[in-house]
Amino acid sequence: MNRIVDPRKVIFEENKLVKKLCRLMGQAISDFNMIEEGDKVMVCVSGGKDSYAMLDILLKLRERAPIHFDLIAVNLDQKQPGFPEEVLPNYLRHLQVPFHIEEQDTYSIVKRVIPNGKTTCGLCSRLRRGILYRVADELGATKIALGHHREDILETLLLNMFYGGQLKSMPPKLQSDDGKHIVIRPLAYVPEKYLERYAKDQAFPIIPCNLCGSQPNLQRNAMKDLLKQWEKQHPGRVESLFKALTHVVPSHLLDANLFDFKGLHLDSEASLGPKDLAIDEGFDGSCSTEQIFMPLLRDSSN
Repeated sequence: MNRIVDPRKVIFEENKLVKKLCRLMGQAISDFNMIEEGDKVMVCVSGGKDSYAMLDILLKLRERAPIHFDLIAVNLDQKQPGFPEEVLPNYLRHLQVPFHIEEQDTYSIVKRVIPNGKTTCGLCSRLRRGILYRVADELGATKIALGHHREDILETLLLNMFYGGQLKSMPPKLQSDDGKHIVIRPLAYVPEKYLERYAKDQAFPIIPCNLCGSQPNLQRNAMKDLLKQWEKQHPGRVESLFKALTHVVPSHLLDANLFDFKGLHLDSEASLGPKDLAIDEGFDGSCSTEQIFMPLLRDSSN
């Protein structure tokens, strides 16, 4: 028996999702001052769900923003075999959004330089970055918007920890090495599951990547699977992990470049930072001291 779907409920749920996306993107833009009066934002559109959603929500936010800023969509056609060249131009014309298609055969370069079976992400991203910086200069763009979401940021954090020995991730806003460009990530607060739902609701014309997406052995895929497993087994863990990125306590880590451990002495001025929980670490904060230690005392008396 087919289930009858109430169209009013469908519209209501879609509107709720749009409001969530607008709220999360707007909050990220505000928290990190991503977009300012008079900015020309170059929105990088790959043809994937994330960049489509980013452009769509930026257009909605611009309508109600208290400041004026311009948007221009940019796609890098890397000349991958079978790439449907007409899809993005047709979509962007329909939206009546200014756009630029940059044609550069980076696909051939990557396939020529990288041996079969090796990951292409490093070289591909460096080539793309250089091209996008140049295009931003040519277009007079003051900001470059990339479509990385919350899980992308967490996957990068885990990759750097597990394979790079560094505690770092993707920043929501950064300045290029030469100081000439500002890169922003308006989707920084947005969970990927919201973008998957939104792409389905909006029926975006998704273009698959035949270069990156076809690599089954990517370490990033392993990090993605790990996050999904954690969230399934312990709901809320991914949110807690992301929250940790916004509550960093250098005095409770081991980087002497961020905190002056050598300068700590008994007569040092008391830190105004978080309460010292060094002795309590590892215990459930919901347990009282009596709950933790009384069973141990009882056992020792027997």
